[in-house]
Amino acid sequence: MIKEFKILKKTTFKDNRGQLWTTWKKGIFSKVKFNHDKFSISKKNTLRGFHCDFKSWKMITSVYGKFILVVVDMRKNSKNYLKHKKWILDHKKPKLILIPPYYANAHLCLSSFCIFHYKWSYSGKYIDAKKQKSYQWNDPKIKIKWPIKKPILSKRDKKSKLL
Repeated sequence: MIKEFKILKKTTFKDNRGQLWTTWKKGIFSKVKFNHDKFSISKKNTLRGFHCDFKSWKMITSVYGKFILVVVDMRKNSKNYLKHKKWILDHKKPKLILIPPYYANAHLCLSSFCIFHYKWSYSGKYIDAKKQKSYQWNDPKIKIKWPIKKPILSKRDKKSKLL
């Protein structure tokens, strides 16, 4: 659906002690220069998003736990406007998703808790929550089939507007 997405399956090393994997290495993405990392820790049934800005690249992975990641094309002039892509991210099957600007993302924690990692790339100042766009997790125009009727939401996500 969307050529801009990059999906990397992490190379992992496992032995009797556990697992080792690389999340990022300089030179993997020539367009993207990362400058900011964030972690989100959520309990089961927490749904975060949809959040979006128009200049940030975000590389997302599961550090721990299992969650659904949904990304929606918010480019009004795109033939894919409001179309979405959905992935299951799980630390047991490491994978990285690189999301370009103009795409809203949301995630739902499926395991007892999740640690979600964002690696951000943007120019200028960081676009914090007050300047990001927020859309309702269950907006009928986006048509996401979430496996939950009443997720745990932040005040921000409860107040998000419909498209």
